[in-house]
Amino acid sequence: MGETASSSETAQAVRVDGDGPVSGPLSPEHLNEAAFLAKSLADGNRLRILLFLSGGRQSVSAIVEALGLSQPLVSHHLKELKRALLVKVEREGPFVYYQVADRRILDVMRTLGAVARDLLAARTTF
Repeated sequence: MGETASSSETAQAVRVDGDGPVSGPLSPEHLNEAAFLAKSLADGNRLRILLFLSGGRQSVSAIVEALGLSQPLVSHHLKELKRALLVKVEREGPFVYYQVADRRILDVMRTLGAVARDLLAARTTF
């Protein structure tokens, strides 16, 4: 006999707006994983780096030049993005290249931007 999760452990559908439910499990573990990812994305420079990497793999020096950020700052953000499994790292001799690990993160970024725009447009108080 299998165990069944209580509704407090797993919600199979959660209503988030008038468009209908979100499908799939939303357990505390899933929410913790989502929070970890959200924290990793909670920096404008990290988002800029991911957007730049969406064009293909790049070296640290290419990222520094394209975004006008310091090398230590870019390296710090790449370390955090790697820790969050959002970028892949490839070594070729003395060179290190980074690329987006999962292109779905770009969809997440687009969705977050659209939600932010809609919420800000609907804001009535400041």
